[in-house]
Amino acid sequence: MRTTHRTPRRAAALASGIALIALLAAAPSEATGLPTVTATSETAALYDDEAGGNSDADDPAIWRNAADPGRSLVVATAKEGGLRVYDLDAHLVQSLPAPHPPAEDDAPGRFNNVDLVSGLRTTSGRTDVVVVSDRGNDRLRIYRVDPSQPGGPLTDITDPAAAPVFSADQAEINDQRTAYGLATWTNKATGRTYALVSRRERTRLALLELTPAAGGKVGYRKVRTLDLPSSFRLPNGTSWSPCLEPGELPQVEGMVVDPATGTLYAGQEDIGIWRLRADLTGKPVLVDKVKEYGVPGAYDEETEECTPGSDPGYGGKHLAADVEGLTLFQERDGDGYLLASGQGDNTFALYDREVSEGNEYEGGFRIGAATQTLDSVEECDGAAVLNAPLGARYPRGLLVVQDGQEAPGVPDGEGGTRTATGFKFVDLGAVVDAARM
Repeated sequence: MRTTHRTPRRAAALASGIALIALLAAAPSEATGLPTVTATSETAALYDDEAGGNSDADDPAIWRNAADPGRSLVVATAKEGGLRVYDLDAHLVQSLPAPHPPAEDDAPGRFNNVDLVSGLRTTSGRTDVVVVSDRGNDRLRIYRVDPSQPGGPLTDITDPAAAPVFSADQAEINDQRTAYGLATWTNKATGRTYALVSRRERTRLALLELTPAAGGKVGYRKVRTLDLPSSFRLPNGTSWSPCLEPGELPQVEGMVVDPATGTLYAGQEDIGIWRLRADLTGKPVLVDKVKEYGVPGAYDEETEECTPGSDPGYGGKHLAADVEGLTLFQERDGDGYLLASGQGDNTFALYDREVSEGNEYEGGFRIGAATQTLDSVEECDGAAVLNAPLGARYPRGLLVVQDGQEAPGVPDGEGGTRTATGFKFVDLGAVVDAARM
């Protein structure tokens, strides 16, 4: 996302197992009829202001400690606030800053999306790593995971020679059309590991191979790129593009790869969810559209907002823009679901994992308030799910989601409240059991 709280602007801009299957099959398509689950815990709020270190919650990933699942970790991005590591009680374990700008007038480091790789080959042996898109510097950052490491489980092992992903020079980096969304993928046929990266304010995706470097460091090389459409032919014969600020194209952020099939799912925020080969060959397929698809809009330079026209009725029924937070619920038998968050109406949609079934919509849910302080989830920007036992705390797995409106609000000293975000931890078993309501 360009900012965390975009729902008002976008509204104006665009006018394990049987129980889960039952939940999805029975869930009505309308957001008001969806079942509700609640979080079990949440991280301390992050504040996107100077006093809070310009920290803004964005995207989580779950690292499972195979030796001791109850001591697994959640790694999450905080944009200019860097990277946060939490235990399963949502307590802070480690905080890593984003890199300083190369020069005073340059853009600072800004961590956007995060994913994991298990057993990555390095010159120092195989290791689990965290991969982060550094939007501020247009680079990837790679961290080794070692819970026994003094000072914290993550250590930066990024090759110092790592080049910008999309930009030609620092001036272009400062324009911030840089590395944005991210998903990792290991090709089962070759054993090679990749990062799929999207470009901010553009439709471009890049395939980067992670490569070993001297001293146990990790770098990357660009393999190929692919541009998704920015303009679409509607059934009435007209051409449509979503209303955005001048010069912007509809970007992708949320992405996930199905490791069993090498299938990439990419959420183009104002368009919908694409399915394509993770090696970026072949033709992308639009799995589902956002509700606002096809709605015309006129951009107002003074208000920096769009005024929507009449809805021609060509949009989808399940996702309210922006589409974000793509993650994969994997079952042992190969079944499972693709999960996506719809920021516009604070819901989560689930799609059949089976490509042969057309990734059809199977239902959805909301995350409501558990207490006055453990509030509901709004404007979710990132999500991660792990369908595996995580000790006594989460024996049936865990769902972690970004909350774009953390509550209760804290006064900012000027009559308002500080912009607060955070991450909610949800017992995956509660989502499964919602079918028994």
